[in-house]
Amino acid sequence: MPQVSNKGRQMPESPIRKLVPYSEMAKKKGHKVYHLNIGQPDIKTPEVALEAIKNNTVKILEYSHSAGFESYRTKLAASYKTHGVNVDAADIIITTGGSEALLFALGSTMDAGDEIIIPEPFYANYNGFSVASGVTVVPVISTIDEGFALPPIADFEKLITPKTKAILICNPGNPTGYLYTQEEIQQLAELVKKHDLFLIADEVYREFTYDGDKHYSVMNVPGIENNAIMIDSVSKRYSMCGARIGCIVSKNKEVMSTAMKFAQARLSPPTFAQIASEAALETPQSYFDEVIGEYKERRDTLINELNKIEGVKVATPKGAFYCIAKLPVDNADNFAQWLLESYDLNGETVMVAPAAGFYSTPNVGLDEIRIAYVLKKEDLIRSVEILSDAIKKYNSK
Repeated sequence: MPQVSNKGRQMPESPIRKLVPYSEMAKKKGHKVYHLNIGQPDIKTPEVALEAIKNNTVKILEYSHSAGFESYRTKLAASYKTHGVNVDAADIIITTGGSEALLFALGSTMDAGDEIIIPEPFYANYNGFSVASGVTVVPVISTIDEGFALPPIADFEKLITPKTKAILICNPGNPTGYLYTQEEIQQLAELVKKHDLFLIADEVYREFTYDGDKHYSVMNVPGIENNAIMIDSVSKRYSMCGARIGCIVSKNKEVMSTAMKFAQARLSPPTFAQIASEAALETPQSYFDEVIGEYKERRDTLINELNKIEGVKVATPKGAFYCIAKLPVDNADNFAQWLLESYDLNGETVMVAPAAGFYSTPNVGLDEIRIAYVLKKEDLIRSVEILSDAIKKYNSK
């Protein structure tokens, strides 16, 4: 029988989606499942984006330019400038989601066997993207006790080898919700300049910041124009996860001409989704003000409720809509499966994402889960009630 590839065997399962069969089984039993496991916002997509799809006059669904519509890239560049990110349309390639932008970034900057340093816990698919690109992830651990702040720069520097090509950050962070300060971004900028590395920043949650804290982009740092690569997406900003539109942004002309070859090889990003994404740029600020206010209330509700559970430790997120919670259980993977397979509270249970899958260091985060606070406040309160009862029952088994 023909064999699958070693690369295929090494591809990690998604810690977010691998429990789906158990969730489906729970629902077939008639149980209600509160989904705390996935960052699918329940916020409505801006009407202006949906109207653009409904009212389009497309007669032939053609390929777009491989870099995406020029009109979209021009408007996107103008939008970035309002955030102090001074880029032009030529510095942007539209991609099929932020995921493809990351693959283009890795493919354009790294060869098989090269190394990329990533503060962990990190977005689980970074492991998958790295395996697909033949790249080795070198983790540097941030801790819940430090609120998942940037580890000391000395921790990064001691990991740099001749094979190191880049540092990758997510800002604000998935799964931690940590927002890097301007000082932390500056420290990373100095490090990549000193060692001639790329600094790849996944900034898809840029708008989602709380408590008056401001997002500071790697594209705002003077002097690292040739080092900085930004990854972006419409998925979370406009609650348009299904559009699958993102982009790679850099002032480094060689990087962008190389990424363009990858873009040409996959032909073009989706046409209808670009129409919606271009229209979404007209979304009024009031939409974001309302969304951020809603997420801040949800965050405060979730953290307040989690802090009531004995033995639970949680770092208050400063951005995005995730948090990592340390639970008084032996193994969060087993606990998460048990929640769906063997437990309910009056016909209800919760689905969480075990956090070990957000680390590449073995045996780290085994008692942690990621929670996405993308449900309304009443559902979050009920979910934590269920979680509290479940922990007691699980530990008394």
